[in-house]
Amino acid sequence: MKRVVILGSTGSVGKNACRVAEALHDRVQVVGIAAKSNVGALAEQAGRLGCSHACIGDASLRDALAAALPERCRALAGPEGLLELARLEQADMILCAIVGTGGLLPVIAALEARKEIALASKEVLVMAGSIVMPMVKRYNSRMIPVDSEHSAIFQCLGSRAPHNVARLILTASGGPFRNASRAEMEHATWERALAHPTWSMGEKVSLDSATLMNKALEMVEASFLFDVPESRIDVVVHPQSIVHSMVEFTDGVLIAQMSMPDMRFPIQYAFTFPERRPGGLERLDLTRIGKLEFEAPDTSRFPSLDFARAALRAGGTMPCVMNAANEVAFARFRKGEIPFTGIWSVIEKTMEAHRSVAGAGLADILAADRWAREKAASATVRRQECSLG
Repeated sequence: MKRVVILGSTGSVGKNACRVAEALHDRVQVVGIAAKSNVGALAEQAGRLGCSHACIGDASLRDALAAALPERCRALAGPEGLLELARLEQADMILCAIVGTGGLLPVIAALEARKEIALASKEVLVMAGSIVMPMVKRYNSRMIPVDSEHSAIFQCLGSRAPHNVARLILTASGGPFRNASRAEMEHATWERALAHPTWSMGEKVSLDSATLMNKALEMVEASFLFDVPESRIDVVVHPQSIVHSMVEFTDGVLIAQMSMPDMRFPIQYAFTFPERRPGGLERLDLTRIGKLEFEAPDTSRFPSLDFARAALRAGGTMPCVMNAANEVAFARFRKGEIPFTGIWSVIEKTMEAHRSVAGAGLADILAADRWAREKAASATVRRQECSLG
């Protein structure tokens, strides 16, 4: 029996993780859950899953959570409660599915407590991969990726030595604007940007998929997670989202991982690793799919991948700055302050203004994150600047 804590349990990945745990009830026990502010959903999950601990991110809601929880479930709240949950003695694995940068400190706390990490929050490694991955080794822990692309690479690599790897190839659906012109994207609405063609995801990941910033973040995550330089990481557009990623080995052989586009597959694999268990998920029928298409990404329309390469080449605090600028640009687009294509302008201006700190420690990274958010919030975007590339 694997005892699991789910951070971000009311989000898209978190809900799927709860579903997987229920399907694998003879193998997985959820002992703790955390959410930002949805007291009702959190209390319902705690009761359904039989959790011993539940944490609400908004500390002002602690009493409301305590009143709503089952009698034997302890209420935690705020950043301190989240860290306590990440260190929970009876937990074996911490699944981090917190949207944005909020997962960094809980993951660090969990590693210090020698917990196994199932990572869905790619921002943790984008911000601080140079700190987090050495901690995985130092504390003899394990980091199992839950992003479908990184889970695919993890599965393709197996126990093969890194020197046998020629390239990591991340796949991208292309998002809702795959065939759109820059003019069409400039006038894109919030609703259109969130209309992902193949995946059902939360707002942040859906918008990042529309700009391809999701893939940019994944490139940085992959570099840290698998210790592979930017020059050996590529992206291909694959509209069917059946091949989740591939590894090319030095002899020219490609190994790909395929399944239906359902986040429960990588979550289930993280929960049962190194074994595989049937979880009642839909099987892949290639004869029904019919064909699989692949094409090169258009970085003139989608400059996000160039941002990732620049961030990895600069190193230090630059990946953190790219991530923070993207989060602010997301919020500004949602509020209607900037057009869809202005997201790239905000990120580019913020990165250009930053002088990367080499060998950055945690304090440097957190300072760079704050600086980038202030810079991105004040970056002006003129309509003509939205035709980058």
